[in-house]
Amino acid sequence: MSLLLTGIGELTTNDDELGTVTDAALVIDGASVVWAGPAASAPPADSAVDLEGRAVLPGWVDSHTHLVFAGDRTTEFAARMAGQPYRAGGIAVTVGATRAASDDELTAVVRRHVAEAVSQGTTYIETKTGYGLDVPNELRSAVLASAEVDEVTFLGAHLVPQGWDADSYVDLVCGDMLDAVAPHVRWIDVFCETGAFDGQQSRAVLTAGAKHGLGLRVHGNQLDYGPGVRIAVELNAASVDHCTYLTKSDIDDLASSETVATLLPACDLSTRQPLPDAQSLLNAGATVALASNCNPGSSYTTSMAFCVATAVLQMRMSVSEAVRAATWGGARALRRENEIGILRPGSRADIHVLDAPSITHLAYRPGVPLTYAVWRKGERAR
Repeated sequence: MSLLLTGIGELTTNDDELGTVTDAALVIDGASVVWAGPAASAPPADSAVDLEGRAVLPGWVDSHTHLVFAGDRTTEFAARMAGQPYRAGGIAVTVGATRAASDDELTAVVRRHVAEAVSQGTTYIETKTGYGLDVPNELRSAVLASAEVDEVTFLGAHLVPQGWDADSYVDLVCGDMLDAVAPHVRWIDVFCETGAFDGQQSRAVLTAGAKHGLGLRVHGNQLDYGPGVRIAVELNAASVDHCTYLTKSDIDDLASSETVATLLPACDLSTRQPLPDAQSLLNAGATVALASNCNPGSSYTTSMAFCVATAVLQMRMSVSEAVRAATWGGARALRRENEIGILRPGSRADIHVLDAPSITHLAYRPGVPLTYAVWRKGERAR
């Protein structure tokens, strides 16, 4: 059954030809958009919904989350707010709690956060393993996640677990762990950072993943300048995420490559880090994405709207740049930019309706819940 969404005050399509359309309409049929343009030219459909001047944009594409976890790290957060620095080692607290949790408990956590995200306009979600850090628990995380989210990334190289030296653990990640997890995931990732994995170890993890046919992602340049961006670009990773500390060479490398710079501003606020230099990346011609990095330790939010508002108000991105980064940019970071994060004939019908006349209100009214309705794969979310 086809559905006409009409009375759209402002339609953000992210399509170069359609652009932004005022007094617009969309027609969806099943899980796909079949028409987009001025409301006066809209074809008939089996049913119609009048959106009464509200703004419509593609659903948020959250290309970086960590949703398979158990436990609580509010004590660590409170300590950071009191002045203690963020360190990668806090991940170990979540590892212990996650290993102790049942399958049902972990599934409930993932479902709760997915529902929370969808209710705020997120229609496509990537999540990672990385709180198991042994073969059975990384495999379990991958299997549970694959049943609940759109994309799963293997992040066995999140941290060196207690009782291991780094090189021996990398051998495990590249061997038995990868063999077990690879059939259940699309991507492999590594935390290339001080306190986690160095450049040589990171390269070994990514190379092993590529040999298993997995796409590459990198956590890099979060806590200091380092080799993460360089390695990601050299290996044609789809994205390098965080990008808090970038040299001019890093920016130039990203601008001349297919690797997306995924910025995680909610994490930088929560860890009291500087915010990324989004404008230098954009001015150089790099593709920028925004994502929530939802996780229990350093960025416990599912709100992509918060990330967009932060990018506009504190990172000096324009509203249109931030919205594009949180939709099409996230899709590009997952190499699905022709399917999602865009509204045009043939794209997936992932639609976010704001209770506002334009996307400007996302930053103009920060913190206000503006999501009016969400369609995900053509189905209205309830």
